[in-house]
Amino acid sequence: MRISDVTATTVTLPLEAPLRHSNGVHWGRFVRTIVQVFTDEGLVGLGEMGGGGESAEAAIRGLKQYLIGHDPFQLEELRFKIANPTASLYNNRTQMLAAVEFACLDLMGKYLNVSVSQILGGRLRDRIPFASYLFFRLPNSESGLGEVRTIDQLVQHATALRNEHGFRVHKLKGGVFHPDYELECYHALASAFPEDRLRYDPNAALSVEEAIRFGKSIERLNNDYFEDPTYGLNGNRRVRQNVRIPIATNTFVVNFEQLATNTLTPAFDVILLDTTFWGGIRACVKAASVCETFQSSIGVHSSGELGIQLATMLHLGAVLPNFTFAADSHYHHLSDDIIVGGKLTYRDGCIDVPTGPGLGVALDPDKLAEYSELYQKLGGYPYDRDPSRIDWFPLIPNDRWADHK
Repeated sequence: MRISDVTATTVTLPLEAPLRHSNGVHWGRFVRTIVQVFTDEGLVGLGEMGGGGESAEAAIRGLKQYLIGHDPFQLEELRFKIANPTASLYNNRTQMLAAVEFACLDLMGKYLNVSVSQILGGRLRDRIPFASYLFFRLPNSESGLGEVRTIDQLVQHATALRNEHGFRVHKLKGGVFHPDYELECYHALASAFPEDRLRYDPNAALSVEEAIRFGKSIERLNNDYFEDPTYGLNGNRRVRQNVRIPIATNTFVVNFEQLATNTLTPAFDVILLDTTFWGGIRACVKAASVCETFQSSIGVHSSGELGIQLATMLHLGAVLPNFTFAADSHYHHLSDDIIVGGKLTYRDGCIDVPTGPGLGVALDPDKLAEYSELYQKLGGYPYDRDPSRIDWFPLIPNDRWADHK
């Protein structure tokens, strides 16, 4: 089996409302590039990648010269063809490698008539638990609904998600408002759901001292972890030395060099693996094995996925023995998906691991065309800007907080 063609289609999928984060806003939609890898045997593999509100079509098209004629089973060869670590100093293709690897694993599964999780060693679990991913939100530009700004709005939103999807873990994406106000919000969630787990992620917007102060203020709550409280390995190492909560990251340990550094001189207790950021599912499995050896904990990070990448997260979680935290996902904020059957469903806070060949999901051509057309109409958006604060941009550490009033 050989690769005969590669196509990339950019889509934009509406969100219930714009999602605010420390670096800007998801402007009411996600922009994703859907990759299809065709073979001479007539099989098609599916991949997906983001891009901070921008299309990656041109970048994927640029890989054709590397991919045409390649055997999809030769994944280690593919890694060095596309993302040789020395060459990547000039052309960092880690996330593109991930999208193509997803498609190749999908092809392998379809060719062998087995699921990706079987290829990765066999599933240990059939359902993956998820946390409610709570964002402060701007109102929907069309309906005016969906705003999450006040404490009451946040608790009501979390309650609605808990009732609808069964979440028993709640993650608050912070770094938007002043830390004192977000501390009030976090305590309100703890009071509203005293039996549930909590996690807080300000996206490294806090100074080291502010992160220590915030962390000490929540130590007695039912925390999973304190995620990326400040910037960098050294800064977070100082926080870890002063706060009695596990420190997690999806930002500062995203390759094996950083994982080795963190193992030798720990700054983080929990490594949140992202199938895109690490360059594919297989890299995440390798990283999880290193973490298992050194008794570092792991979780699964969300980078704004649609159903294709969500399937990669489900298969990853299914095969990892040391996967002990509920995964993150933006998925419940989406209004639709581009896979056959529509959005995958939550049951008791979990999503079933697909059982079909490969990734176990299929493209809906009508939905792909609909949301490709919507992208052509709307274009991209700057992920690191806030449409409600025209001249604003963040600092690290930040002190340019939005006004919660």
